[in-house]
Amino acid sequence: MSLLAQNLFSLSGKTVVLTGASGYLGRTFSLALLENGARLIALGRSERLQKEALDWQSKYGVEKVSIHQIDMYDLDALARLFDSIVADEPTIDVLINNAYELGPKTGFNTAEGALENASFDQWHRHFLSGVYWPALAVQKFGPKMKKAGRGSIVNISTMYAIVAPSPALYRDTDFLNPPGYSASKAALMAFTRYVASFWGLHGIRANAILPGAFSNVSAESENSVSKEDPFLERLKQRTCLGRIGHPSELAGAVLYLASDSSSYMTGQALVVDGGWTVV
Repeated sequence: MSLLAQNLFSLSGKTVVLTGASGYLGRTFSLALLENGARLIALGRSERLQKEALDWQSKYGVEKVSIHQIDMYDLDALARLFDSIVADEPTIDVLINNAYELGPKTGFNTAEGALENASFDQWHRHFLSGVYWPALAVQKFGPKMKKAGRGSIVNISTMYAIVAPSPALYRDTDFLNPPGYSASKAALMAFTRYVASFWGLHGIRANAILPGAFSNVSAESENSVSKEDPFLERLKQRTCLGRIGHPSELAGAVLYLASDSSSYMTGQALVVDGGWTVV
């Protein structure tokens, strides 16, 4: 086995299914996968996916990128799409469950999302996007992996699966992290361990990445924005590194778990949080 980094982390010849491919983190995941040789099957809801796909196909080749625009809340349509991908693809080597609804309908940054107010609909949407979408994807793609005798499943969770949000972060701001987010992502971690336990003998690995303190503020503007934004400044101060994370800093974790470099790792949580959870 070659110990050169470009070989250890190579995804050449591997087909990767990525949900939430057009999101803030998903776009960087897509580029990291393509840059390292993967054939990408990208799923997303946003119209942005069409434009991103054209750029990816232009750079990496049409044969390297397949896109599917889908509203994952349409569970029948989602199941049919998964079935069609299974039927069309010779192999599915890697599944990355990244899709999640972050917005008012799941209670983010609204008074309606607070612990005292969270509705059944909000909890239901957390359950669907946080647990059921990954579970359905595993059900659909797992048998193909079992038949091949190998596969890597990577679930994108959050540091809030293992620690609670700090109320001090949100004091006197318009931001709110709803309870359903932590609960559903903790459940995703339990599901990850379950899959690792039951399917390990089939050569299938299941691991999770737990990001923390990531913001859509660019690295270039972070310092100037944080001076005006007390919430962003509190995020930075809470980490050991004194700053927020940026999507590119998750690329290494994704490549590690997707590639054969992590071939003896399963059932684990890879925490990428700037040291948030250690103090």
